[in-house]
Amino acid sequence: MSGQIERAITADIAIIGGGLGGVAAALAALRRGHRVTLSEEYSWLGGQLTSQAVPPDEHIWVEQFGITASYRALREGIRQYYRDFYPLTNAARKNPQLNPGLGRVSQLCHEPTVAVAAITQLLAPYCSSGLLTVLQPYVPVTAKVSGDNVDSITLRNVRTGNEVVVNAPLVLDATETGDLLPLTGTEYIVGSESRGQTGEPSAPETADPSNVQSIAWCFVFDHVDGDHTIERPDDYEHWLELAPSFWGGPMLSFTAPNPRTLEPEERTLHVNSSVGDDHADGDPRFDPGDQDLWEFRRIVARQNFLPGSFPSDIVLANWPSLDYLGGSVIDTPDRDFHLAQAKAQSRAYFYWLQTEAPRPDGGHGWPGLRLRGDVVGTDDGFAQAPYIRESRRIVAVTTVVEQDVSVVARGDAGPARFPNSVGVGMYRIDLHPSTGGDNYLDIECAPFEIPLGALVPVRTRNLIPAAKNIGTTHITNGAYRLHPVEWNIGESAGELASYCLEQSMTPRDVLSDPGLVRQFQTRLVEVGVEIHWPEIVGY
Repeated sequence: MSGQIERAITADIAIIGGGLGGVAAALAALRRGHRVTLSEEYSWLGGQLTSQAVPPDEHIWVEQFGITASYRALREGIRQYYRDFYPLTNAARKNPQLNPGLGRVSQLCHEPTVAVAAITQLLAPYCSSGLLTVLQPYVPVTAKVSGDNVDSITLRNVRTGNEVVVNAPLVLDATETGDLLPLTGTEYIVGSESRGQTGEPSAPETADPSNVQSIAWCFVFDHVDGDHTIERPDDYEHWLELAPSFWGGPMLSFTAPNPRTLEPEERTLHVNSSVGDDHADGDPRFDPGDQDLWEFRRIVARQNFLPGSFPSDIVLANWPSLDYLGGSVIDTPDRDFHLAQAKAQSRAYFYWLQTEAPRPDGGHGWPGLRLRGDVVGTDDGFAQAPYIRESRRIVAVTTVVEQDVSVVARGDAGPARFPNSVGVGMYRIDLHPSTGGDNYLDIECAPFEIPLGALVPVRTRNLIPAAKNIGTTHITNGAYRLHPVEWNIGESAGELASYCLEQSMTPRDVLSDPGLVRQFQTRLVEVGVEIHWPEIVGY
């Protein structure tokens, strides 16, 4: 049902979706002086870093190289916010590589609210100047298309139902699941491709559009005195009985497959454990850091702050037992059902932690565990949005396949290069258990680059993907989906849109001319986008 049209907005560039890719794309276009309209479904900009509440998954060289200058500025803005406003110890305040949560997943584990503040600071000058218009909370509902050109996007306010029409010569899809692709008729792929389609050694024999990586509905919690046990969920028995054949036990447990060996293994939860001297020494090539779930994604560590500042550490739960395998949320009439089920699974898991989980002292349950909705900006204690690992993906001029980046498939651990690279990234090919019943897929990956051709649809002329919807496969998306890579994709997409506006060209025009590609790459390098890796060995 259509809502009332509030207004029409004309911009130079329309960016639909305000996750990390959307924010990076907006900053890139704004610093070139272009008028940008940026829309976002949730209350916070930043996507997986904020509304989804997941601290950044990054490679081991992140403090030295392998990210863009603007992503480095975001990371430094997060650290500076803690230095400016939090009661840090002297040692923590002086640490140039401050890790507020001392979590093992990243060298920068932090609260999502602080990332929101850092993003707000980056965008503030452009909001004040009028170059940037931010529309929240809006989702795309229709598109006007003429031939191979997207003319306008209609957005709907998810609270009021009123609609806004955005007109722009360049349109960027930075939504979490590639929502503009079906609306604009842009060719796309969803789910897993067959081996015959991609030639990938790890691809299945048969394609399955409904087979995507699991989503997870994350939550944040701490542990304090008192009984904070939530009401027993009505469907708790259902989740207690859920035990996928490959899991090694029920999902409401500390048992889960090791992503690399696929053998079930036991994890631990040491509540408010002290942080050892080796906390910063974890190398994800050999230690994923997930053996103790309290330490894994801790976002506030008390020892970084003056005594008495925090009654407890604060932890983000994004664990295997939260992975929802019940169905895809893409291209299905059951999307709302699956979203509700994903949150229900996480709620049941938290109740299990409070009441039944085995403690190291031999007891069961921690009733002192407390949901921290204030940290994630919700009333119920769960993140505003589900953690989305996989999107629709454009049918691109260039599709990155497993053979391009896998160390085994390439026979080489050196950097995986593309001559028209527009950025770099690094992560293992890390696929979580899927809605098609697949176990983990974990493949050693070389440091890789982002080919310009992966940002260019085969047909649509003025739409550019700016998030997890570029030309990857179900398998390679597992490496290209993480925080710094999504930011780099978005930043390069914003720069590409700006360059096309200034040259009166399409993205395909740029890609087709080696001279223009080199000129565009020079622009990227000048603003701090690394387009090639140094000679290093991958993991």
